[in-house]
Amino acid sequence: MPVVSMLIYAFVASFTPGPNNIMSLMFANQYGFKRTVRFCLGVGTGFFALLLISSYFNLLLKNYIPKIEFFMAIVGTAYMLYLAFIIIRSKGDSEDSSGGKYNSFVAGAFLQFVNPKAVLYALTVVSTFVLPYHINHSSLLFYSVILAVIGFLGTLSWSIFGSLFKKFLAKYRSQFNIVMALLLVYSAVSILVR
Repeated sequence: MPVVSMLIYAFVASFTPGPNNIMSLMFANQYGFKRTVRFCLGVGTGFFALLLISSYFNLLLKNYIPKIEFFMAIVGTAYMLYLAFIIIRSKGDSEDSSGGKYNSFVAGAFLQFVNPKAVLYALTVVSTFVLPYHINHSSLLFYSVILAVIGFLGTLSWSIFGSLFKKFLAKYRSQFNIVMALLLVYSAVSILVR
């Protein structure tokens, strides 16, 4: 199993701007870190549930349609290359005007099921990095926990650093995006070269 590639992909997907991170950054700026932790916990919980559902959905596909594994690897690789392209082109205009009612555990948890980045990430990471090597229940649970913790830490870090991280990204946006995109390309290539 290409653990390093999986961790790089998880890091890039979890720590780069997306709905979870942008909202936690905004909430921390508006309401403070302590009041934003509940949103981050909701994101982590919802993401864990999404990863488990994705694991069993992908396992079902793999068991009943074994030839889909290669197709899933191609789709996962293509999606990661697409993300790399999007990251490089990103301008970072991420202001959101949603109110404090969305800064809650429940909102954070349910956001995962309508967040295209989270859904596609869960399907991709499980189908390309986990299922080709592990199919037992304890492994699926273990990797779901590990990946959910990484996702939670990504969201939490955006809350902790709040405006400080936002200022850093504004100043070094293009360099940061290039590094993140190159890491995604490395992860995508490693899937096909395994």
